Amino acid sequence: MIAQVIVDVASKQTDRIFEYNIPSQLDDVAIGSRVVVPFGRRKVQGFVVGLSKTTSFQGKLKDLLLVVDEMPPLTPELVKLSEKMAQDIFSYRITILQSMLPQVMRANYRKILAPIDDEAKQMPYFQGEPIDLNKVTDLKEIVFIKKLLRQNKAKVEYIVENKAHKKTEAVFYLAKEKNEFIEIYENLRKSAKKQQILLLDILNDYNAYPKRGKQLQEELNISSAVLKNAIEKGWLLKKEIEVYRNPLQHLKSDFHKKITLNHDQQSAFDEIKSAINQNKSKTFLLEGITGSGKTEVYLHAIQETLNSNRTALMLVPEISLTPQMVRQVKERFGSSVAVLHSALSAGEKYDEWRRIRRKEAQVVVGARSAIFAPLDNIGLIVIDEEHESSYKQEDNPRYHARDVAILRSKFHNCPLVLGSATPSLASRARAQKGLYELLKLNERANKKSLPEVNLIDLKHVEFAGGQFDLSVELVEAIKAKIAKKEQVILLLNRRGFASFMLCRDCGFVLKCPNCDISLTFHKDTQQMQCHYCGHTESIPRVCPRCNSRKIRFLGTGTQKVQEEITELVPQAKILRMDVDTTRKKGSYKRILDSFGRGDANILLGTQMIAKGLDFPNVTLVGVINADTSLQIPAYNASEKTFDLLTQVAGRAGRADKTGQVLIQTYNPEHYAIKLSQSQDYEAFYRHEMQVRYQGNYPPFFFTTLVSIASKNEQAAAKEAFLIKRKLMTKLHQPTIILGPTPSSITKIKNQYYYQILVKYKKEPHLNQILHEIQDDAQLAKKRGLNVYIDNEPEKII
Repeated sequence: MIAQVIVDVASKQTDRIFEYNIPSQLDDVAIGSRVVVPFGRRKVQGFVVGLSKTTSFQGKLKDLLLVVDEMPPLTPELVKLSEKMAQDIFSYRITILQSMLPQVMRANYRKILAPIDDEAKQMPYFQGEPIDLNKVTDLKEIVFIKKLLRQNKAKVEYIVENKAHKKTEAVFYLAKEKNEFIEIYENLRKSAKKQQILLLDILNDYNAYPKRGKQLQEELNISSAVLKNAIEKGWLLKKEIEVYRNPLQHLKSDFHKKITLNHDQQSAFDEIKSAINQNKSKTFLLEGITGSGKTEVYLHAIQETLNSNRTALMLVPEISLTPQMVRQVKERFGSSVAVLHSALSAGEKYDEWRRIRRKEAQVVVGARSAIFAPLDNIGLIVIDEEHESSYKQEDNPRYHARDVAILRSKFHNCPLVLGSATPSLASRARAQKGLYELLKLNERANKKSLPEVNLIDLKHVEFAGGQFDLSVELVEAIKAKIAKKEQVILLLNRRGFASFMLCRDCGFVLKCPNCDISLTFHKDTQQMQCHYCGHTESIPRVCPRCNSRKIRFLGTGTQKVQEEITELVPQAKILRMDVDTTRKKGSYKRILDSFGRGDANILLGTQMIAKGLDFPNVTLVGVINADTSLQIPAYNASEKTFDLLTQVAGRAGRADKTGQVLIQTYNPEHYAIKLSQSQDYEAFYRHEMQVRYQGNYPPFFFTTLVSIASKNEQAAAKEAFLIKRKLMTKLHQPTIILGPTPSSITKIKNQYYYQILVKYKKEPHLNQILHEIQDDAQLAKKRGLNVYIDNEPEKII
């Protein structure tokens, strides 16, 4: 047999299939296998993407050297998916294949053969240095290793650079019959109290063995020394067994929990249920106001999928993948749930991924990259908050999870449900055209009305304190809610203490040396920090340009607002949630759990608090400055503003108590802010579609962004004009080519960026031309230039 392999070398010349002969000893090669192959003078990894009996190659094929994993990490479907994606998103296929694996499997690692039993440990073969399987290429040795694995005398262990490997746990087996233990107990000296406790447990719970070491130590209050002594006396046998790191072990399951759907929910569920039972590839857009119970529709649909013996995949934006959401799914479906998101450790991700691949999990909940979960027989895919920009990968490979979901939906003949209170204009337009089926939830699940939303015009208000951040009206409302022992959520979409440092004498603004952006003042660390490259430096006491001491820190950040509220409302207990306070593993959950217990009465944060939170005691939501996202120089700034305000307003009054929302703004007449007050998505959709039509922007035009980066600004500009010339000679009207122009932030991480935007309705040759530009970029890279192509970019700035 011949293996068709994509090798782990990302370049124009190697972005194709290479064929290798499969030696008869390697009988476990399959599509999706990760392999080691000779490539020139070196050995590289690759993925098997096809198998054949014949080849058109005239010479002698080289032998495939090694199969890396015991089980192919990728399913045949994912291998096929990588081929389609490589055509659409201008990324080399190996980059896409690698992105389908957990980071730990993409890292450099050693694959070690370890003996299991005493007989194997005494073999001369295992004396000395550990056997690195990546370096084993002799066929006789490979056959010998396979024999050891089949006889369960050896096992494969992965030792990776970040220490994420299989976790084992000690389990103790009984080495004697029950009547022998009775005799031992009767003859045991009375002073051996701990041994007596262990023997009594063995006699009383004989059939419950084997037991875990941790369990014995905790339940019997004995030390590891007692267990070691029992082994030496021949009472117990110890074995190390593989266990999964379980990120959901603290959550309980409640299989009996059943919530009755209201009329709108039931109608939506019936449509989805019909598609599940008919194995129909169909895309639904579930549009429901905040609190309308979209999650319950998802859970019913997942249950229906499991009832038909198929699997389900549910994506949630990283920013709203809260413990609350995971808890809801885990409570309903128990141990069949696996989670994949960035808050997990490398080891937890690796174990969860292996559970999925081994078919031990039937429901996967995760963020963007979970779209590549190696599930078989998928019966339902759900993307919650489908409008979220975080579903688009900004780095190579630049895929959108929604597009990948559509491809997987077609492959598995299953429905895809896109849910949101504020659907993206692209999805809503497709529903309007009939490409998606629109399902609506028009009322809150608890029959409560939406919270009352009031706009505070900052141009005509009295400010509390001297910072011009908090109006008297908002502060009084906060005090009133705290007096009633109710809770408040405050949104400010900017972290840090102040946005920038200004010298009042010469106008100097302290900027990042690597990026064309001002440094942000962080009071807790007493540093100036760049939010793009991470550069930090100490706070200047005098102006670096004129040595003046008249330095002022302007702008507002979450730290500054926290300090101001503490002064204005002394009785307030504040929890702050932003990138700075949620860096450590588990910090996100700790903050939310603390707020849920009532340890604090104010939760202050950036947009990560706007979605997915459900706290019954929150009766006031305050938006400190609604204009932050409105002023971003992007064509979809109004849409992002409307989405954010609508979502955060939905956090108020979700239970029995009436909710109130106060939005501070300098632009109360702007349609995005005015319509968020009434949460009228349909009116916003109509207005925004007119604006997009007039500006020739999505969804009326498709867009592709070509970015050129270099440490030399002139070189970047020159390459940008050469690329534009190539586009203009091959593309025709009504295609629009804008640029090249410097990016709004021209310099990031010491690279100058220029960009070209192509807007088109139908351009049959564009894909081919862009692939040619991508291939030419290989040569440009040698000159210090980088060219990036982004189809349907989320950000055009």
